[in-house]
Amino acid sequence: MSSIRAFTMPKWGIEMLEGTVAEWLVAEGEAFTRGQKLVLIETDKIVNEVEAEFDGSLRKMVAQAGERLPVGALLGVFAGAGDSQADIEAFAAAFRPAETSTAVGNAAASGAPAPTAAVAAPPPVPANVNASPEAIAAAARLGVDLAQVKGTGRDGRISRQDVDQAARPVAHPALGGVLPTPSGREFPLASPAARRIASEHGIDLAGITATGGRGRISKADVLARVAPVPAAAPARAAVVPGIAPDNKPEIVPMDRVRKVVARRLTEAKSTIPHFYLRMSVTVDALLALRKTANRILGCEASINDYLVRACGVALARHPDVNVQVHGDAIHRFRHADVSVAVASPNGLVTPIVRGVDVLRVDAVAAATKDLIARAQAGRLSMGDLEGGTFTVSNLGMFGIDQFDAIINPPQGAILAVGGIQRVFVEGADGTGRFASKMALALSCDHRAIDGAAGAKFMATLRGLLEDPQSLFD
Repeated sequence: MSSIRAFTMPKWGIEMLEGTVAEWLVAEGEAFTRGQKLVLIETDKIVNEVEAEFDGSLRKMVAQAGERLPVGALLGVFAGAGDSQADIEAFAAAFRPAETSTAVGNAAASGAPAPTAAVAAPPPVPANVNASPEAIAAAARLGVDLAQVKGTGRDGRISRQDVDQAARPVAHPALGGVLPTPSGREFPLASPAARRIASEHGIDLAGITATGGRGRISKADVLARVAPVPAAAPARAAVVPGIAPDNKPEIVPMDRVRKVVARRLTEAKSTIPHFYLRMSVTVDALLALRKTANRILGCEASINDYLVRACGVALARHPDVNVQVHGDAIHRFRHADVSVAVASPNGLVTPIVRGVDVLRVDAVAAATKDLIARAQAGRLSMGDLEGGTFTVSNLGMFGIDQFDAIINPPQGAILAVGGIQRVFVEGADGTGRFASKMALALSCDHRAIDGAAGAKFMATLRGLLEDPQSLFD
């Protein structure tokens, strides 16, 4: 009985349409066990590890590192030791994703006829050709002369992939960054990274000997052809009092998670018109109530948990702030799904506590604790990160007095929370006393939230924090 299975691009949340194969963690032909990490997939929001759901073997690697593919696209083929390579090749050749976003697929969905093109009569199949049945069928359909195709399979066998490569048109460098292949020469089989580096350095891929899997030109093959940059004569360092002349920086490349965060925050800051509302609230009553409430509830809710709960209640009362912005449309929500900024080993993540407005503070604390633990272990799913309506970013525990935060799109606002300070204030009767003050700063997307709406939300939030008993009403 065949044990061949398709390994496809996963879909994490309704907003995910495609993903990038960041790095394979198993090699082609390698066996794996259930729970073992197989591949890193990068989306617009996170780099996530895909774990094996069963014991098996990656018999065929279809997608290469660096390729960006739609949800449902074939990444690889799992199979057992008893499955032949021919059956695996046939399975991969016949595979079609359940959903597709191609132009033909969209035309079919809309009822419009898909465009057709005249196909010339297929060239005759050479006698005793060493090719798989799928390769022969594909050659007939695509009009590829198998006599001109070099096989990269075992013993020079022509595979379906070889035929697809032979039929693929050569990209123009201005459109795709791929070096043109002179007429009459074979189109080189190379990884996306190898093509990009070759284009940047003007290297002809046709002259490179491939050492990658299945005759593919790898990144290392191209880098071996890159001419080394001649070392410049060392400049005489200026002597600055108190600074060592050999004080060279350590260059640390951004990891994949940091790159995703950097790209999203850059887009948010440059495309979202931010405005800021700042205030300080007195939290003496909250500090006192927290001790008693935690003892009664049997929980260890932090000040941040009470703050998240207060934001949820305030957002439910002010739906104009509980929003997401999608192009020209504003999505308002009845319930508050609050993202909590967490510094994990993989970078900043914002897992979501859902339905905060209907949760008691001990439930908020339990949900937050679970999300933080999974963030620290790198086990957050896309569902934990997608769909929030508001974000709370608290740096008070690090001694930060006040700061402004960048909005987490598509959300419309984010609350930045500073530390609690003991401040001398004047009472209503003119006498002075010390009070515990917490600084808050609300960043709003002016496309969706007006200043008055943000101010009313902040006033409600202040009332809830300064009268914390109202959080239990």
